Amino acid sequence: MNLYRGLPLEPSPVPTALAIGNFDGVHRGHQALIDALKAHAQPRGLNCAVMTFEPHPRSFFNPRTAPARISTLRDRLHALATHGVNTTFLLRFNAMLASMSPQQFIEELLVNTCKAKFIMVGEDFRFGAKRGGDVTLLKSLASRYGFTIVTLSDVKENDSRISSSLVRNALIQGNMPLAAELLGRPYAISGHVSHGAKLGRTLNFPTLNVRLGFDNPAARGIFAVRVHGLAALPLNGVASLGLRPSIDAITQKKQGRWLLETHVLDWKDSAARSAYGKIICVELLKKLRDEEKYVDLSTLQLAISQDADNARKFFNGMAISSTDRIRVSNVAA
Repeated sequence: MNLYRGLPLEPSPVPTALAIGNFDGVHRGHQALIDALKAHAQPRGLNCAVMTFEPHPRSFFNPRTAPARISTLRDRLHALATHGVNTTFLLRFNAMLASMSPQQFIEELLVNTCKAKFIMVGEDFRFGAKRGGDVTLLKSLASRYGFTIVTLSDVKENDSRISSSLVRNALIQGNMPLAAELLGRPYAISGHVSHGAKLGRTLNFPTLNVRLGFDNPAARGIFAVRVHGLAALPLNGVASLGLRPSIDAITQKKQGRWLLETHVLDWKDSAARSAYGKIICVELLKKLRDEEKYVDLSTLQLAISQDADNARKFFNGMAISSTDRIRVSNVAA
């Protein structure tokens, strides 16, 4: 996939069929839009392209009210490429873009930069300063600028519109099967394995650390996971996605960045040592519990051990009882 990023963007060398949106999660609604876009692009001889934004526009205007993030930028771009997008225009959402009038947005970005000849958006699409542009404006200017504009109706699941909000809520609630159904695939996070404090080795639970690169993820807590990228077959594991309140409190450090820490079950520490720098993909299959704060390392170690046991139960098709979930909590302050 060709990637153009920043602002201003390098103009596309070829005319495009263009879809516009945030595409957080690239869920089944997004996939339906991309499939429809490809169906229109091919007979017209157009390059299938999308325009998306980083960060989310609401994060620029008011980070406190911005929606929780579903996917990392890496995973978003990978999902777009997987579903057949040839070119992605990744716009840095900043003051310049926020102040661009709807007319400027159409002329400078859609026409001159993206070379859009066919544009597909959702029925509620808004753009330009103060969200002043809409589908009606695009349709009124289509003949002047030589593009066709088509809107796509919502894709629904059980009479509910499939949206990033619906996926986000499923992740916040820890409903991983529903999230997977809406996404059309298990929810996953990928990234480079980075060095950490190596405390997991001290606790006999070495971890593979992946930094998210953003705050406020929709999914958080302790999960049974499957890890791709380290062996011929995926490996079962248990992972923590959070801010490590116990570690930071015990070591008297400020809370750092959001981190996905994965312990691969029945995997030797020597194998984990060789994973640094590799790109792994971690599928979050079952939420075991919320992240908790423990008083000391021995209590934390007991909790991790129980989490590993519960992950094994999940992979063996065994039920996890409420007693299994609360036993460690009772010994924490």
